[in-house]
Amino acid sequence: MPTNKNALTRYKYLDEMLSDRHHFYDIHDLTEKCNEKLIDAGFPEVSQRCIEKDINYLEYDPFYAEIERYRVNGHRCIRYKNPSFTIFRKELSEEESNLILEVLNTIGQFDGLAHFEWLDRFKIGLGLKKRPRIISFSNNPYLQNSNLLGVLFDNISNQVTIKLEYHTFSDKKTREIIFHPYLLKQYNNRWYLIGAADDDGKILNFALDRIDVVTTLPEMKYKPCNEDLAERFEDIIGVTLYENRDVEHILFWVSNRSKDYVGTKPIHGSQCQYKNEKDEEFRRQYPSLNEGAFFSIDCIPNYELIRELCSFGKDLLVIEPKSVQDDVFHRTQQMYENYLTIRI
Repeated sequence: MPTNKNALTRYKYLDEMLSDRHHFYDIHDLTEKCNEKLIDAGFPEVSQRCIEKDINYLEYDPFYAEIERYRVNGHRCIRYKNPSFTIFRKELSEEESNLILEVLNTIGQFDGLAHFEWLDRFKIGLGLKKRPRIISFSNNPYLQNSNLLGVLFDNISNQVTIKLEYHTFSDKKTREIIFHPYLLKQYNNRWYLIGAADDDGKILNFALDRIDVVTTLPEMKYKPCNEDLAERFEDIIGVTLYENRDVEHILFWVSNRSKDYVGTKPIHGSQCQYKNEKDEEFRRQYPSLNEGAFFSIDCIPNYELIRELCSFGKDLLVIEPKSVQDDVFHRTQQMYENYLTIRI
Protein backbone atom coordinates (compact mmCIF):
# COMPACT_ATOMS: atom_id res chain seq x y z
CA MET A 1 0.00 0.00 0.00
CA PRO A 2 1.45 3.43 -0.96
CA THR A 3 2.16 5.43 2.17
CA ASN A 4 3.19 8.81 0.75
CA LYS A 5 1.01 11.66 2.02
CA ASN A 6 -0.03 12.74 -1.49
CA ALA A 7 -1.53 9.31 -2.28
CA LEU A 8 -3.33 9.03 1.06
CA THR A 9 -4.74 12.51 0.57
CA ARG A 10 -6.04 11.56 -2.88
CA TYR A 11 -7.67 8.42 -1.45
CA LYS A 12 -9.42 10.56 1.17
CA TYR A 13 -10.84 12.94 -1.46
CA LEU A 14 -11.85 10.09 -3.77
CA ASP A 15 -13.50 8.28 -0.85
CA GLU A 16 -15.68 11.34 -0.18
CA MET A 17 -16.72 11.73 -3.83
CA LEU A 18 -17.34 8.05 -4.54
CA SER A 19 -19.81 7.84 -1.63
CA ASP A 20 -21.63 11.04 -2.72
CA ARG A 21 -25.17 10.32 -3.93
CA HIS A 22 -26.01 13.95 -4.64
CA HIS A 23 -23.62 14.54 -7.54
CA PHE A 24 -22.70 12.56 -10.62
CA TYR A 25 -18.94 12.26 -11.20
CA ASP A 26 -17.22 10.91 -14.29
CA ILE A 27 -13.45 10.41 -14.35
CA HIS A 28 -12.91 13.96 -15.65
CA ASP A 29 -14.99 15.42 -12.77
CA LEU A 30 -13.17 13.29 -10.20
CA THR A 31 -9.81 14.43 -11.51
CA GLU A 32 -10.84 18.10 -11.57
CA LYS A 33 -12.35 18.06 -8.06
CA CYS A 34 -9.46 16.08 -6.61
CA ASN A 35 -6.92 18.52 -8.09
CA GLU A 36 -8.83 21.48 -6.65
CA LYS A 37 -8.62 19.93 -3.19
CA LEU A 38 -4.95 18.96 -3.65
CA ILE A 39 -4.00 22.51 -4.62
CA ASP A 40 -5.88 23.91 -1.62
CA ALA A 41 -3.97 21.47 0.61
CA GLY A 42 -0.62 22.49 -0.89
CA PHE A 43 -0.07 19.42 -3.12
CA PRO A 44 0.69 19.41 -6.88
CA GLU A 45 -1.92 18.44 -9.47
CA VAL A 46 -2.09 14.87 -10.78
CA SER A 47 -3.12 13.46 -14.15
CA GLN A 48 -6.38 11.75 -15.02
CA ARG A 49 -4.42 8.56 -15.51
CA CYS A 50 -3.21 8.81 -11.91
CA ILE A 51 -6.79 9.08 -10.65
CA GLU A 52 -7.81 6.09 -12.77
CA LYS A 53 -5.03 4.04 -11.16
CA ASP A 54 -6.09 5.23 -7.70
CA ILE A 55 -9.67 4.08 -8.30
CA ASN A 56 -8.48 0.70 -9.58
CA TYR A 57 -6.23 0.38 -6.52
CA LEU A 58 -9.18 0.97 -4.16
CA GLU A 59 -10.89 -2.13 -5.59
CA TYR A 60 -8.20 -4.46 -4.29
CA ASP A 61 -6.33 -5.34 -1.09
CA PRO A 62 -6.50 -3.77 1.48
CA PHE A 63 -9.66 -1.76 0.65
CA TYR A 64 -11.80 -4.09 -1.50
CA ALA A 65 -14.12 -1.26 -2.51
CA GLU A 66 -17.08 -2.30 -4.69
CA ILE A 67 -17.17 0.37 -7.38
CA GLU A 68 -19.87 0.63 -10.01
CA ARG A 69 -19.76 2.37 -13.37
CA TYR A 70 -23.05 3.75 -14.70
CA ARG A 71 -24.23 6.25 -17.31
CA VAL A 72 -25.95 9.62 -16.80
CA ASN A 73 -26.73 11.78 -19.83
CA GLY A 74 -24.09 9.98 -21.85
CA HIS A 75 -21.37 10.31 -19.18
CA ARG A 76 -19.76 7.21 -17.65
CA CYS A 77 -19.98 7.97 -13.95
CA ILE A 78 -18.26 6.23 -11.03
CA ARG A 79 -19.28 5.66 -7.41
CA TYR A 80 -19.27 3.17 -4.56
CA LYS A 81 -21.94 0.49 -4.93
CA ASN A 82 -22.73 0.97 -1.24
CA PRO A 83 -22.98 4.72 -0.33
CA SER A 84 -22.15 4.01 3.32
CA PHE A 85 -18.88 2.30 2.41
CA THR A 86 -15.63 4.04 3.31
CA ILE A 87 -12.02 2.95 3.16
CA PHE A 88 -11.44 4.61 6.53
CA ARG A 89 -12.67 2.42 9.36
CA LYS A 90 -11.83 3.01 13.00
CA GLU A 91 -13.19 1.44 16.18
CA LEU A 92 -14.73 4.01 18.51
CA SER A 93 -13.80 4.25 22.16
CA GLU A 94 -16.63 4.32 24.72
CA GLU A 95 -16.08 8.04 25.28
CA GLU A 96 -16.22 8.74 21.54
CA SER A 97 -19.36 6.61 21.22
CA ASN A 98 -21.08 8.53 24.03
CA LEU A 99 -20.16 11.91 22.53
CA ILE A 100 -21.37 10.91 19.06
CA LEU A 101 -24.58 9.46 20.50
CA GLU A 102 -25.35 12.67 22.39
CA VAL A 103 -24.81 14.73 19.22
CA LEU A 104 -27.10 12.36 17.29
CA ASN A 105 -29.71 12.50 20.07
CA THR A 106 -29.62 16.30 19.97
CA ILE A 107 -30.11 16.35 16.21
CA GLY A 108 -32.64 13.59 16.60
CA GLN A 109 -34.99 15.91 18.43
CA PHE A 110 -36.18 16.68 14.92
CA ASP A 111 -37.55 13.11 14.79
CA GLY A 112 -40.33 12.75 12.25
CA LEU A 113 -38.83 15.21 9.80
CA ALA A 114 -38.05 13.77 6.41
CA HIS A 115 -34.41 12.95 5.69
CA PHE A 116 -33.47 12.61 9.37
CA GLU A 117 -34.65 8.99 9.53
CA TRP A 118 -31.09 7.94 8.72
CA LEU A 119 -30.10 8.85 12.30
CA ASP A 120 -31.58 5.66 13.72
CA ARG A 121 -29.89 3.58 11.02
CA PHE A 122 -26.62 5.37 11.71
CA LYS A 123 -26.84 4.64 15.44
CA ILE A 124 -27.47 0.97 14.72
CA GLY A 125 -24.65 0.85 12.19
CA LEU A 126 -22.21 2.26 14.74
CA GLY A 127 -23.48 -0.13 17.39
CA LEU A 128 -24.27 2.75 19.76
CA LYS A 129 -26.18 1.88 22.92
CA LYS A 130 -29.36 3.77 23.70
CA ARG A 131 -29.12 6.28 26.55
CA PRO A 132 -31.30 9.12 27.94
CA ARG A 133 -30.91 12.58 26.42
CA ILE A 134 -28.70 15.01 28.28
CA ILE A 135 -29.61 18.07 26.17
CA SER A 136 -33.15 19.13 25.30
CA PHE A 137 -34.51 22.19 23.52
CA SER A 138 -37.89 23.53 22.47
CA ASN A 139 -39.32 22.48 19.14
CA ASN A 140 -42.42 23.84 17.45
CA PRO A 141 -44.59 20.83 16.45
CA TYR A 142 -46.93 23.12 14.47
CA LEU A 143 -44.20 24.62 12.28
CA GLN A 144 -45.58 24.78 8.75
CA ASN A 145 -43.45 23.03 6.10
CA SER A 146 -41.19 21.54 8.75
CA ASN A 147 -40.76 18.55 6.44
CA LEU A 148 -38.55 20.77 4.25
CA LEU A 149 -35.99 21.18 7.01
CA GLY A 150 -34.39 17.78 6.41
CA VAL A 151 -34.47 18.19 2.63
CA LEU A 152 -32.74 21.57 2.80
CA PHE A 153 -30.22 20.33 5.38
CA ASP A 154 -29.36 17.57 2.92
CA ASN A 155 -28.94 20.00 0.02
CA ILE A 156 -26.73 22.39 1.99
CA SER A 157 -24.58 19.58 3.37
CA ASN A 158 -24.01 18.14 -0.09
CA GLN A 159 -23.74 21.51 -1.89
CA VAL A 160 -26.63 20.95 -4.30
CA THR A 161 -28.22 23.78 -6.29
CA ILE A 162 -32.01 23.92 -5.95
CA LYS A 163 -35.06 25.57 -7.48
CA LEU A 164 -37.46 27.15 -5.01
CA GLU A 165 -41.13 27.75 -5.68
CA TYR A 166 -42.39 30.20 -3.06
CA HIS A 167 -44.91 32.92 -2.25
CA THR A 168 -44.90 35.99 -0.03
CA PHE A 169 -47.31 36.99 2.74
CA SER A 170 -48.65 39.83 0.61
CA ASP A 171 -48.88 37.92 -2.67
CA LYS A 172 -50.00 34.29 -2.94
CA LYS A 173 -48.77 34.05 -6.55
CA THR A 174 -46.11 31.35 -6.88
CA ARG A 175 -42.64 32.56 -7.87
CA GLU A 176 -39.50 30.64 -8.82
CA ILE A 177 -35.80 31.16 -8.15
CA ILE A 178 -32.64 29.16 -8.79
CA PHE A 179 -30.90 29.15 -5.44
CA HIS A 180 -27.62 28.10 -3.83
CA PRO A 181 -28.49 27.16 -0.20
CA TYR A 182 -25.90 27.95 2.50
CA LEU A 183 -27.47 28.08 5.94
CA LEU A 184 -30.54 27.15 7.98
CA LYS A 185 -31.24 29.63 10.76
CA GLN A 186 -33.89 29.61 13.44
CA TYR A 187 -35.26 32.86 14.79
CA ASN A 188 -38.36 33.48 16.89
CA ASN A 189 -39.70 29.90 16.46
CA ARG A 190 -39.41 30.05 12.68
CA TRP A 191 -36.83 28.48 10.37
CA TYR A 192 -35.23 30.41 7.51
CA LEU A 193 -33.20 29.27 4.52
CA ILE A 194 -30.27 31.57 3.72
CA GLY A 195 -28.46 31.44 0.39
CA ALA A 196 -27.61 33.20 -2.87
CA ALA A 197 -29.71 33.82 -5.96
CA ASP A 198 -28.12 32.22 -9.00
CA ASP A 199 -28.62 35.22 -11.30
CA ASP A 200 -26.99 38.01 -9.27
CA GLY A 201 -25.46 36.28 -6.23
CA LYS A 202 -27.49 38.38 -3.80
CA ILE A 203 -27.87 36.87 -0.32
CA LEU A 204 -31.55 36.21 0.40
CA ASN A 205 -33.59 34.49 3.10
CA PHE A 206 -36.83 32.52 2.80
CA ALA A 207 -39.04 31.47 5.70
CA LEU A 208 -39.78 27.76 5.33
CA ASP A 209 -43.51 28.37 5.60
CA ARG A 210 -43.29 30.55 2.47
CA ILE A 211 -41.64 27.78 0.40
CA ASP A 212 -44.02 25.59 -1.63
CA VAL A 213 -41.72 23.25 -3.57
CA VAL A 214 -38.00 22.42 -3.49
CA THR A 215 -36.47 20.80 -6.59
CA THR A 216 -32.86 19.59 -6.59
CA LEU A 217 -30.71 20.46 -9.61
CA PRO A 218 -27.68 18.13 -9.30
CA GLU A 219 -26.65 18.81 -12.90
CA MET A 220 -26.26 22.54 -12.21
CA LYS A 221 -22.94 23.81 -10.83
CA TYR A 222 -23.16 24.85 -7.18
CA LYS A 223 -21.68 28.22 -6.25
CA PRO A 224 -20.21 27.96 -2.72
CA CYS A 225 -20.33 30.92 -0.36
CA ASN A 226 -17.03 32.81 -0.12
CA GLU A 227 -17.65 33.97 3.45
CA ASP A 228 -18.81 32.61 6.77
CA LEU A 229 -22.48 33.63 6.79
CA ALA A 230 -22.83 32.68 10.44
CA GLU A 231 -20.31 35.44 11.25
CA ARG A 232 -22.32 37.99 9.28
CA PHE A 233 -25.39 37.15 11.34
CA GLU A 234 -23.44 37.87 14.51
CA ASP A 235 -23.81 41.58 13.69
CA ILE A 236 -27.61 41.56 13.52
CA ILE A 237 -30.69 40.44 15.39
CA GLY A 238 -32.89 38.04 13.41
CA VAL A 239 -32.41 37.31 9.71
CA THR A 240 -32.81 40.60 7.84
CA LEU A 241 -29.50 41.51 6.21
CA TYR A 242 -28.97 44.89 4.57
CA GLU A 243 -26.16 45.48 2.10
CA ASN A 244 -23.68 48.27 2.84
CA ARG A 245 -24.88 49.01 6.37
CA ASP A 246 -22.40 49.42 9.18
CA VAL A 247 -22.47 48.27 12.79
CA GLU A 248 -23.74 51.02 15.09
CA HIS A 249 -23.21 51.62 18.80
CA ILE A 250 -26.68 51.74 20.36
CA LEU A 251 -27.12 53.14 23.88
CA PHE A 252 -30.37 52.53 25.74
CA TRP A 253 -31.88 52.78 29.22
CA VAL A 254 -33.97 50.07 30.92
CA SER A 255 -36.25 50.56 33.93
CA ASN A 256 -35.81 48.85 37.29
CA ARG A 257 -38.64 46.50 36.41
CA SER A 258 -36.88 45.11 33.32
CA LYS A 259 -33.16 45.70 33.89
CA ASP A 260 -32.51 42.28 35.45
CA TYR A 261 -34.36 40.55 32.62
CA VAL A 262 -32.36 42.42 29.97
CA GLY A 263 -29.15 41.94 31.92
CA THR A 264 -29.53 38.16 32.10
CA LYS A 265 -31.09 37.70 28.64
CA PRO A 266 -29.12 40.07 26.37
CA ILE A 267 -30.81 41.64 23.36
CA HIS A 268 -27.60 41.02 21.38
CA GLY A 269 -24.34 39.17 22.04
CA SER A 270 -22.39 42.45 22.22
CA GLN A 271 -24.53 43.84 25.04
CA CYS A 272 -22.83 45.39 28.05
CA GLN A 273 -24.16 47.20 31.12
CA TYR A 274 -22.57 50.44 32.33
CA LYS A 275 -21.66 50.75 35.99
CA ASN A 276 -19.66 52.98 38.34
CA GLU A 277 -18.20 56.11 36.70
CA LYS A 278 -19.84 55.61 33.31
CA ASP A 279 -23.23 55.03 34.90
CA GLU A 280 -22.81 58.20 36.99
CA GLU A 281 -21.87 60.14 33.85
CA PHE A 282 -25.11 59.08 32.14
CA ARG A 283 -27.13 59.96 35.27
CA ARG A 284 -25.77 63.52 35.12
CA GLN A 285 -26.40 63.72 31.39
CA TYR A 286 -29.98 62.35 31.66
CA PRO A 287 -31.24 63.40 35.13
CA SER A 288 -34.80 62.23 34.45
CA LEU A 289 -33.50 58.64 34.24
CA ASN A 290 -32.59 58.40 37.92
CA GLU A 291 -33.26 54.68 38.31
CA GLY A 292 -32.88 51.61 36.09
CA ALA A 293 -29.68 50.82 34.17
CA PHE A 294 -27.84 51.86 31.01
CA PHE A 295 -26.88 49.29 28.38
CA SER A 296 -25.33 49.29 24.92
CA ILE A 297 -25.12 46.92 21.97
CA ASP A 298 -23.10 47.03 18.75
CA CYS A 299 -25.05 45.73 15.77
CA ILE A 300 -26.53 46.64 12.39
CA PRO A 301 -30.02 48.13 12.83
CA ASN A 302 -32.76 46.19 11.08
CA TYR A 303 -36.48 45.43 11.33
CA GLU A 304 -36.06 42.78 14.02
CA LEU A 305 -33.96 45.07 16.24
CA ILE A 306 -36.57 47.84 16.19
CA ARG A 307 -39.32 45.35 16.95
CA GLU A 308 -37.32 43.93 19.87
CA LEU A 309 -36.61 47.37 21.35
CA CYS A 310 -40.28 48.33 21.04
CA SER A 311 -41.39 45.12 22.75
CA PHE A 312 -40.31 46.52 26.15
CA GLY A 313 -42.71 49.44 25.85
CA LYS A 314 -42.12 52.23 28.37
CA ASP A 315 -39.44 50.17 30.16
CA LEU A 316 -36.81 50.81 27.46
CA LEU A 317 -35.67 54.10 25.93
CA VAL A 318 -33.18 54.39 23.08
CA ILE A 319 -30.77 57.25 23.72
CA GLU A 320 -28.52 57.06 20.67
CA PRO A 321 -28.04 57.01 17.75
CA LYS A 322 -30.85 59.34 16.74
CA SER A 323 -31.70 57.23 13.67
CA VAL A 324 -32.57 54.20 15.82
CA GLN A 325 -34.32 56.41 18.37
CA ASP A 326 -36.43 57.88 15.52
CA ASP A 327 -37.36 54.41 14.24
CA VAL A 328 -38.55 53.34 17.70
CA PHE A 329 -40.35 56.67 18.26
CA HIS A 330 -42.22 56.51 14.94
CA ARG A 331 -43.28 52.92 15.50
CA THR A 332 -44.60 53.60 19.02
CA GLN A 333 -46.28 56.78 17.76
CA GLN A 334 -48.03 54.78 15.04
CA MET A 335 -49.09 52.23 17.65
CA TYR A 336 -50.56 55.06 19.76
CA GLU A 337 -52.45 56.48 16.77
CA ASN A 338 -53.81 53.03 15.90
CA TYR A 339 -55.16 52.61 19.43
CA LEU A 340 -56.88 55.99 19.21
CA THR A 341 -58.96 54.69 16.31
CA ILE A 342 -60.50 51.89 18.38
CA ARG A 343 -60.79 53.50 21.81
CA ILE A 344 -64.25 54.62 22.81
